[in-house]
Amino acid sequence: MNDDAPRPMAPRVSPPKVDRDIRSVELNEILFDTFRGGFIPLAEASDETVEGLRDAIRPIYEPKYDDVSGGNWLRSDDLVIGYATDGEAFAYPIKMLNLHEIINDFIGGKAVLITYCPLCASAVVYNRELDGDVLVFGNTSALHESDMIMYDHNTGSYWFQVLGEAVVGELTGKRMDLLPSQTVTWAEWKKLHPDTKILALDQGIRPIRNTNPYDRDSFVGYEDRVSSGRFAFPVTESKLDDRLRFGDMVLTVQVGETHKAYALTGMPNRVINDEIEGRAIVMIARSDGPSGSAFFSLAGDQLLAFRITDDVVEDLETKSRWDVSGFAVSGPLAGTQLELVPSRTSMWFSVIGALPDLILYDEADTP
Repeated sequence: MNDDAPRPMAPRVSPPKVDRDIRSVELNEILFDTFRGGFIPLAEASDETVEGLRDAIRPIYEPKYDDVSGGNWLRSDDLVIGYATDGEAFAYPIKMLNLHEIINDFIGGKAVLITYCPLCASAVVYNRELDGDVLVFGNTSALHESDMIMYDHNTGSYWFQVLGEAVVGELTGKRMDLLPSQTVTWAEWKKLHPDTKILALDQGIRPIRNTNPYDRDSFVGYEDRVSSGRFAFPVTESKLDDRLRFGDMVLTVQVGETHKAYALTGMPNRVINDEIEGRAIVMIARSDGPSGSAFFSLAGDQLLAFRITDDVVEDLETKSRWDVSGFAVSGPLAGTQLELVPSRTSMWFSVIGALPDLILYDEADTP
């Protein structure tokens, strides 16, 4: 990494109090987890309660990284959020994000925010520069529609994680730009990026009985619980949509102002050629994870269509072969990298509740 690049720093002072009079959601819909089996609405929470719960789930303000060997503790099928830019790749294990949820960093000269909410498996990377200011984010310990509510240290505003949108406070209505990322298995990410950096284990959480505090998963089976309607925190019933199971994983892409979701849970390895706002894309999905990534189907000036045969992805025009990172590994286009479409991975209930105009991909809609 460039030694002259800006470095993330932990805030030295407390954030301003959130202005509860400015909001786009009702204060009784923001629920603070008491960590004692109950919750307190923001409408009833005292300033002392708000301050006492702030960052109870500890964000990472100054991340540390290891080389790829730092991930030797992970199973091959453990999921990571992968972010790659300017020839560098970074892996953020979901098992670690279960305990941190928020990471502030500068990567490739960009102020990046890596976020994950375990209660809806919402994995999203944002640009945390907004209107010329670099925002620094922490965790309120509150939720809205069973999804994390973050706060920024700059204004104290509250942000809905799955949308990257401020919903209470001075910045209400502002939304961060979505950045391209991939949520894939550790084995797949290592294969795609053998020189990847990975979030180091030394992030300020003490070992438990001299063991790795991250080497466990408290959310095994949680997807089925959500699919049966047993949410960890209240979810508005009118926002639920039964076209998929509530806990099914989906990849939701954004092209312009259009959001479109592709089902991942229960699907085989596949490719989907699609078009959004006049732009051709290809979604490459794998059953392991499950995971999926979407790319603009343009290699230079050449528009491509894709197919998968015996788990091998190739384009129809040149018969070049491609990996799941959108990189041509052989054929006439070998060495070509397709552009990732900005996307988020999450449970179905979360993204459809946040984006009611979301389009759900249907095989019959394929152009």
